[in-house]
Amino acid sequence: MPPILRLALPSPLRTLFDYRPPAGVPHAALQPGVRLRVPFGRREVVGVLVEVVTHSEVPEAKLKPALELLDSVPPLPPALFKLCLWTAQYYQHSLGDTFSWALPVLLRQGEPAEARQERFWHAATGARADDPRLSRAPRQRDALKTIAQHPQGVAHSLLGQLQLSRDSLDQLLRKGLVRVETRRTHQVRSHQGSWLLQPELPLNQEQRAAFEAIRAGIEGFQAFLLAGVTGSGKTEVYLQLIHQILQAGKQALILIPEINLGPQTLARFEQRFNARIALLHSNINDRERLDAWLAARDGEADIIIGTRSALFTPMKNPGLIILDEEHDASYKQQEGLRYHARDLAIVRARQENLPIVLGSATPSLESLHNAHIGRYALLKLTQRAGGAQAPRFLRLDVKSRPLDSGISGPLQQAMTQTLAAGQQVLVFLNRRGFAPSLLCHDCGWLSQCPRCDARMTLHQRHNELRCHHCGHAERPPLSCPECNRVDLRPVGAGTERAEERLGILFPDFPVLRIDRDSTSRKGSMEQLLGVINRGEPCLLVGTQMLAKGHHFPRVTLVAILDADGGLFSADFRASERMAQLIVQVAGRAGRAEEPGKVIIQTHLADHPLLVQLTEQGYFAFADQALSERRAAGLPPFSHLALLRAEAQKPGQAEDFLDQACSEAEQLLMELGLSGIELLGPVPAPMERRAGRFRAQLLLQGSARAPLHRLMHAWLPRVEQLPGSRSVRWSLDIDPIDLF
Repeated sequence: MPPILRLALPSPLRTLFDYRPPAGVPHAALQPGVRLRVPFGRREVVGVLVEVVTHSEVPEAKLKPALELLDSVPPLPPALFKLCLWTAQYYQHSLGDTFSWALPVLLRQGEPAEARQERFWHAATGARADDPRLSRAPRQRDALKTIAQHPQGVAHSLLGQLQLSRDSLDQLLRKGLVRVETRRTHQVRSHQGSWLLQPELPLNQEQRAAFEAIRAGIEGFQAFLLAGVTGSGKTEVYLQLIHQILQAGKQALILIPEINLGPQTLARFEQRFNARIALLHSNINDRERLDAWLAARDGEADIIIGTRSALFTPMKNPGLIILDEEHDASYKQQEGLRYHARDLAIVRARQENLPIVLGSATPSLESLHNAHIGRYALLKLTQRAGGAQAPRFLRLDVKSRPLDSGISGPLQQAMTQTLAAGQQVLVFLNRRGFAPSLLCHDCGWLSQCPRCDARMTLHQRHNELRCHHCGHAERPPLSCPECNRVDLRPVGAGTERAEERLGILFPDFPVLRIDRDSTSRKGSMEQLLGVINRGEPCLLVGTQMLAKGHHFPRVTLVAILDADGGLFSADFRASERMAQLIVQVAGRAGRAEEPGKVIIQTHLADHPLLVQLTEQGYFAFADQALSERRAAGLPPFSHLALLRAEAQKPGQAEDFLDQACSEAEQLLMELGLSGIELLGPVPAPMERRAGRFRAQLLLQGSARAPLHRLMHAWLPRVEQLPGSRSVRWSLDIDPIDLF
């Protein structure tokens, strides 16, 4: 019986596909992990070989042969191949689709998994322009002269720019006057000299203790939670650990939550290290991404910096994984393979026997719980580096105070004093656009999205109403669609409105807006940061993008315009997110010699959460929140899975989830599982989104193993339900967003 190849294909189907080997390929070349091009329906796709077996459920006559073997060795090293298998099983996801998330786009399309090579034209040894064979060939003679002027050779792709014709070069090649060499486009730069370009900064006592603790465990797997207040010098601890790793001849992987932090992080590492650094995020093109991925795999990059998906970057000599701002929700993928990069990084570190450092000023409650039960080693940094003082908090009660575009009188005075002292002000408002809604003052009409249960935001600069949920955009009406009156007023304040008003209140100072709209163009974020880092007095207005890891030494006043949003949410994680956001934004103040002040505008100045957070700090809040979660049986003291469904017609998604719920109840009895609750199905908190009606079914288990045992048996049944083809549905393991 000839061998049968079981392949994972880029498909949502959670199954492997059987093929016969391609003609003429020896059995020894068919190793798990290699890519093959195969026919799939009416098209050809690239699949990954998972195993070679001798038996198939498909009749032999129906088995198609694979078309082509694309690799001599698997592009993914065994450790990452194993991580993909674990990921697909844990997140109950198609293995083929999981490999697609792990491989760069060009490898998914069948490109060779090797660095780019190009032909270079050289003058042959002893070749001369006065060679008699060229006496009647002036073009060939000129071409030889041009080639001879480039001792390193002329790249084939540059022939046109040098006006060299391919025909002339072919003639010279036949006469032996030039030669062609195929070599890598970018020559490998080996490391030389010291690893350091700048001296390391002295560590204070707490930094030194954290550094020594991690260095002691650097030879094997251990998870460290580096919980340091904002400005406590976590990055310096990272840099000195990476120096140790580089000296040991190993590589370091650093994950950051936001693309916008990439250039800043890269600059800091390039200033410190004489090392080869690869940067991986979604704003680089496919070719650059593959080159960086291959450099890391082949040991030609010493430090790899990237966002969530960089977790799947292979390393030839892995030594350390660092996950900065580990609490950040950006580490959770919200579509397709819904993995959490923090959790997968821990799994990868364990499988590859590496230390991993999770850093944050506001650790997630899950990570703090893991530290409390001894799963992670907790290292605390309670002092700001360089003698900087922690910022002072002031809760400003704005009840009955007039607000000018969301800005109160006392806050304006504080801004005036800060700018007069030559310092910078950061104004935080987590709402993009000019105003969250447009209101008719006569009849009460509001700018509702026609496709979602949400209001459209007014973006005045582009004269548009935009839905931030589905992307629908339209021109604002000139008169009310309901009553035809013309008194339409923007309600509430977004970053655009705050920027406009601050420009009028403080005409002598630049107002810089940092949100997704103002930083969408390539290089715009770097340009804004360049202005801020000049240190001249200015006002920064922005959303949570400002809260993430930025170092603004001249900011001494942080103003939070509206702190009440997270106090009354239906989501049990809302208070945690709000606390993290306030502390992170506040942490931008007073990071140098000047002391910082944080003014929080609120209608609920005596709210227990705000009082505790501003007077006792984040860790007191976290302890309280953990005890509340324990009493309520919520994560991290239980485990969740969320089955979401959406359909074109009302009620269709709930009907499908009802069937799925019945199957789950039946399985709970058949398998004898306990400690699992089925909550729902219920309409999603935003029931209609992008024209589709949404519902969800929440599964909550007191222990992880029984919940996953149920998932494993349940999903094949869900896939067979009559309604599974007429609705879109997805399963989210460990969801962080229940909306």
